[in-house]
Amino acid sequence: MTTEPTGSAHAGQGPTGGGRGRWLADNALSVAMFGAFILFIVLQSVFGWQVRNEELAEYGRAADSYWNYLSTGHFAEAVFENWESEFLQMGAYVLFTAYLVQRGSAESKKPDQKDRPEDDPSRATDESPRPSRGHGLTQLLYRNSLAIVLLGFFALSFLSHAVGGAAEYNEQQALRGRPPVGTLEFLRSSDFWFQSMQNWQSEFLAVGALIVLSIFLRQHGSPESKAVTAPHRQTGE
Repeated sequence: MTTEPTGSAHAGQGPTGGGRGRWLADNALSVAMFGAFILFIVLQSVFGWQVRNEELAEYGRAADSYWNYLSTGHFAEAVFENWESEFLQMGAYVLFTAYLVQRGSAESKKPDQKDRPEDDPSRATDESPRPSRGHGLTQLLYRNSLAIVLLGFFALSFLSHAVGGAAEYNEQQALRGRPPVGTLEFLRSSDFWFQSMQNWQSEFLAVGALIVLSIFLRQHGSPESKAVTAPHRQTGE
């Protein structure tokens, strides 16, 4: 009679018994963020649908179904004008922190810090991402890929905001018996830029506050904060 070694038994249980729990633990932060996103966008759509139907009732119009509401300018404008500002904030923040510093902030690299040694392509290993081992345009794009993608999402959200905003504006015009406008005309309107600026300014205010407050305040356990015992003059973690 033979017995299976203890190590083998645990190894056999890994993919089935502990694999799923391990994956969840390793990805808990992104799961929590995207889970919250799904929850809140569903709630936004439900409450927005109710607001839209209350508005239609005021004009003596029939209520929209929930699924039809999701294709309206009312919903699209509300979603994309916020996405637009969020991706602008994050893309700009990635670029600003690459070149600008704030002495004492946990959100900044050190004032005298240049590129990290790991950023040097000559230090790439077999475990480094393949694009980082390339040359020319491939490497240039990969070195800046995070900012490029974030600002690309901003551009798409900006355009979607313009299209959705024009649709919502025209829906309001129709309720009032007025003629519609084109997307480019709406893009040039003060209404569109008012919507954008009220979001953009708040995003940069929040990030600026985080940069400055992280000089003096702490959050135990968070990588967005310096160590609790770190002096105020210390920059970075």
